[in-house]
Amino acid sequence: MRVAIVGTSGAVGQEFLRVLAERNFPLDDLVLFGSSRSAGSVYEFKGKKYTVKELKHNDDFKGVDIAFTSAGASISKEFAADITKYGAVMIDNSSAFRMDADVPLVVPECNAEDALNRPRGIIANPNCTTIMMVVVLQPLEKISHIKRIHVASYQAASGAGAAAMAELEQQYREVLDNKPVTVNKFAYQLAYNVIPQIDVFTDNGYTKEEMKMFNETKKIMHSDVNCSAMCVRVPSLRSHSEAVWIETEKPISVEQAREAFSKGEGIQLMDDPANKKYPMPLFLAGKDDVYVGRIRKDLACENGLTLWLVGDQIKKGAALNAVQIAEYLIKVGNVK
Repeated sequence: MRVAIVGTSGAVGQEFLRVLAERNFPLDDLVLFGSSRSAGSVYEFKGKKYTVKELKHNDDFKGVDIAFTSAGASISKEFAADITKYGAVMIDNSSAFRMDADVPLVVPECNAEDALNRPRGIIANPNCTTIMMVVVLQPLEKISHIKRIHVASYQAASGAGAAAMAELEQQYREVLDNKPVTVNKFAYQLAYNVIPQIDVFTDNGYTKEEMKMFNETKKIMHSDVNCSAMCVRVPSLRSHSEAVWIETEKPISVEQAREAFSKGEGIQLMDDPANKKYPMPLFLAGKDDVYVGRIRKDLACENGLTLWLVGDQIKKGAALNAVQIAEYLIKVGNVK
């Protein structure tokens, strides 16, 4: 099993290395790719050092079985043909192919089988906020069809990359030292602030991030569900949070929901409000699962439930989800 990582030096690329090691992923060889700036960098994986190669239009992917790509949509589009030319499965973490009809969009807890039908050799990893939400909603969908979703996301600085995390830390120091605040990665200062914009606005007043949740949820869940999202950047470092309101065809009790979550794949129930136990991003960075709590009936909707979830969007929202897709393909013997 020969595995490649494209975009190794980025936050998600580094997470790929950690997740592959943690899960003892069955690889025999590892090839790392990056930009001309990253080429020559050396990273250690399970006691062995690997040097980053510059990504070029050549035959470097000959012999690669699985390629995890996380270098941005433009790079994925430009190099997809090179990556898949000799039969490698490209599991792409960008937005490049998510809504293409001939590219499966996969969250293993929800629709693993979709990964088996990939005419172009590409499988798309969904947006991080979508991944976390559908993992939690899938057990409820099995009880009663979800008709409508309203969600407000509270997204950490790390969603904008490693440099954004560093900038948030720098901003806090600058504010406390009464110095001018550095603002490069966000539209405004994020320290001591929240910014109700993630990605650019579309013609309907929603941002691209919000429209990803609308469109991707339908595709992953094979559903006509409509999802109205408000995505907000908050001054935490890592792990996204979401407040979710759902309306189902038939009422689902809080007890039914808790039981479904407790048995759900990739979910941890953390719902004991009497003892102030509920998911918080500060304590859940680095965790594999999505944590859910504050489960209650929606007072404004007869067939409604509302809940709170937290997940590490670099891990489950990106690298881990992609690795789980690859693990599924290996399990069912569907790699090359």
